[in-house]
Amino acid sequence: MTFTHFLTQWQSGLIDGSIVPYLGPGVLADVTSTLDSRTMPASSEQLILAMNNGLPMAPKLMYEFPRAAMNVELKRGRAAVTRFLDTTYGETRWTRAAVHEWLATLHPPYVIDINRDTQLLDSYDGIPHLLILGCARIGGTDYRFKLYVSDGRSYREIPPEQADATLPVLFKPMGAPRPQPSYIASDADYVDYITELMGGFAVPAFIKTRRRGKRYLLLGMRLNRDSERMVLSDLLHDAATEPAGWALIADPNDKERRFCKRIGIELIEEEVTALIGEALLS
Repeated sequence: MTFTHFLTQWQSGLIDGSIVPYLGPGVLADVTSTLDSRTMPASSEQLILAMNNGLPMAPKLMYEFPRAAMNVELKRGRAAVTRFLDTTYGETRWTRAAVHEWLATLHPPYVIDINRDTQLLDSYDGIPHLLILGCARIGGTDYRFKLYVSDGRSYREIPPEQADATLPVLFKPMGAPRPQPSYIASDADYVDYITELMGGFAVPAFIKTRRRGKRYLLLGMRLNRDSERMVLSDLLHDAATEPAGWALIADPNDKERRFCKRIGIELIEEEVTALIGEALLS
């Protein structure tokens, strides 16, 4: 299959903001450590193994990273999970992902990235933008996000009412180590975050306005995990119809097919690497 008939439409939409890239773990599949060439842990299984020093955990914990992270949190404290994510994504030096290199040539005005790494932030270095990091189980606020503005060099936290809604927006619902560590990681985090997401408290008001009628391009996203599907469904609220977007999933299972049909996402049965290959040839 060729992406030629899609690529022009997608790239144009990504640039003008009518199409929003939605990045999952698969976009980091080609990223390796500059020190020892190990693969960046991004998928659920990779994260669990990395968090447990390369060893598998009990079968019931290997099912999904939030479940394993909850186990670690209960045994060793929340700080143990945060330290692992800080070390993995904030202190280790990694090569660049091909998807991020491609998106950096387009600089979409709105990007959703459910990974916890910082490559998206690096792509907008030197460009003023807004950054939204998901957070959970905090008191003293009605929000389940932290909002920062960058002048292209450094970040400062701001309240939502001070946001310049004309700036590009990087939305990382599962968090990141920069500018201040904030993560959605354990089962308890997801329960709190998804509850507040459904109630409207995990998305700034200016995003609720901006996202109306958008289409989404799902890259590196498998849709076989309930938690990830629930987050996606709420973040795609008010999307365009026929279609609401596209998902690149090679060999999708029946569950993924049904889910995409239900939310109006058109399946493209290819790996994201095929799209990058086509983009490089265009």
